[in-house]
Amino acid sequence: MRTTAVTGSASGIGAAVRARLERAGERVLGVDLRRAEVIADLGRPDGRAAAVAAVREACGGRLDGLVVCAGVGPQVEPASTIVSVDYFGAHALLAGLHETLVAGERPAAVAVSSNSSTLPGADGALVEACLDGDEDRARRLALELGGHPAYAGSKRALARWVRRSAPAWAAAGVRLNAVAPGAVLTPLLRDGLDHPVFGPAIRGFPIPTGGFGSADQIAAAIAFLLGPEAAFCCGSVLFVDGGSDALLRPDEY
Repeated sequence: MRTTAVTGSASGIGAAVRARLERAGERVLGVDLRRAEVIADLGRPDGRAAAVAAVREACGGRLDGLVVCAGVGPQVEPASTIVSVDYFGAHALLAGLHETLVAGERPAAVAVSSNSSTLPGADGALVEACLDGDEDRARRLALELGGHPAYAGSKRALARWVRRSAPAWAAAGVRLNAVAPGAVLTPLLRDGLDHPVFGPAIRGFPIPTGGFGSADQIAAAIAFLLGPEAAFCCGSVLFVDGGSDALLRPDEY
């Protein structure tokens, strides 16, 4: 039986990934603030370290899959929390469990980025601070920039880290990819819809296929990247956003 760790497993995309993998007969080790095998706050360094140690112990030092779904949206305050969870929390689990994945069977990892990572203003000093591992600076910049730039920058940094790291991971026998969801109807999005500023922006965001996506649609893409049919995918960032990125960036590929 394959064992996969999933962060953010208690709700939204993480819960959908968990359900899909369990239906396929896999063992899932959930990591979340509640309703999970591993209870940890990935927004804090001590919480990340505890989560890595607990997953290692629970899987006996051998992990076949890892999905880092845990994240918060641009409406969360203070904005510094966004970079701590969405980038540094995800990075810590990926880096901390790398050797555990190397010991697994046909191991693969998937990071959840966002199509927000390609929007104007996403790139900049915050991304570089994240990739430099300077969480204090990234948190300060997030407070200066505000929620949306902090969210988009964190997700861009995560996707870029995946692209940079994937070749070395492949050499060690682990496939590393990312998905970039668009607007998906999860509790996270519902919180954003209730926000007086972000709500109208979310509702007005163009989705060519019409309507918000579902958590299970994103989970299906993640399951594909984890599985043997995606054996030749390495360092890919798969946009699952109803065509929004294609509409806004038709000449990029």
